Amino acid sequence: MTPAPTCEHHSPLLLIGGAIVKGKIYPTPHGYQVRFGRKLTKRFKDLGLAEQFLNGLRFKTYEGTFDIRDYQKDHPLGFATQAHKWLKMKTKQVKPKSYNNLNNYMTRAVKAWGQTNIKIIGFGHIEDFLYGQDVSDKTRSNMKSCLHSFFRWVHRRERIPMPDFPETPFELGWRNIIDIETQQRIISEVREISHSINPRIWLGIKWLATYISVRPGELISLREGQVNLELGAFIIPHPKEKAPKLVYLLQGDIECTKGLPRALPDVYFFRHGRGISGCRAGQKFGPRYLYKWWKKACDNLGVEGVDLYGGTRHSTATALGKICTPEEVQDATGHASKAFQRYFQNKQARALKVTEKIRTMTDTPLINISGVSEKDKVLKLNK
Repeated sequence: MTPAPTCEHHSPLLLIGGAIVKGKIYPTPHGYQVRFGRKLTKRFKDLGLAEQFLNGLRFKTYEGTFDIRDYQKDHPLGFATQAHKWLKMKTKQVKPKSYNNLNNYMTRAVKAWGQTNIKIIGFGHIEDFLYGQDVSDKTRSNMKSCLHSFFRWVHRRERIPMPDFPETPFELGWRNIIDIETQQRIISEVREISHSINPRIWLGIKWLATYISVRPGELISLREGQVNLELGAFIIPHPKEKAPKLVYLLQGDIECTKGLPRALPDVYFFRHGRGISGCRAGQKFGPRYLYKWWKKACDNLGVEGVDLYGGTRHSTATALGKICTPEEVQDATGHASKAFQRYFQNKQARALKVTEKIRTMTDTPLINISGVSEKDKVLKLNK
């Protein structure tokens, strides 16, 4: 790379690969202006800086990496610019609750990176950002998934390299569960204290314990037109799993539903009746309404530490593990393998079955070895 003589406007020509790559520097009343093609101009107070900038543009052109978007004043490749475009698109693709989470994560990233060119955001930037957030491991993993989705979209849209991402391991939390007898006592108590107010309260909680593929948010969003008693089923049109979910009703639930007043197809199925303080007749149950009644029933029975999700869906799935295969229970819940482990808590139950088989094979009673001598602690299983 050999520089050619300086031209009259203080713009040295650069000889690269046997060809002169042009661009000019013009004097101005307050310094110098670099012009490179028709769309790129930049002002400098110092001639040396102007020449350095121009030579950089020339070399990038020769190298094939010059991108006019890197120098435009409206920052077309700025992280904040692209983030706002992506979020605008997401408003039409995801549910409001999911959008709120994405907006929260991207707002944090915009605060960290601003209009940093997306082409230079790499592994280190992403790792520093993720581990600089005061959040749980699960939320950090969700942030990573959000950013990965964003950069995959930018990669396809703007034709820029896809950055590497750090690992964000996490352990799913466990919910307290109860046996089926306790669960049914709580549901019966819910019926006792709420049926005269609104039978749909009891029915909703009963359905959560029975149809374990349905989430509470999906259930309370059911509309009258989605409950088909002729077919004996209801449909969740937009579940988390994307594909519509058809749930067949037991005959007893069909009969219970027939006894309820019906309404126009677009009216929410789980709705408030007349005379409820603070609630409008026909209004959809709030996200914590069923939990409130579950908690009242638990308090009446002295049951502590079990939420609605754990006491219905999780407890039923765990109990099913005693009579169904894991694959059958997983199909019933509709969960992916990793999430399934959180809902199907029968690892200890399977271990107990193995222990019982050992006892059957050896015919040796299980003993409490605390307080006995070392000699007595040895179980001779092969007698």
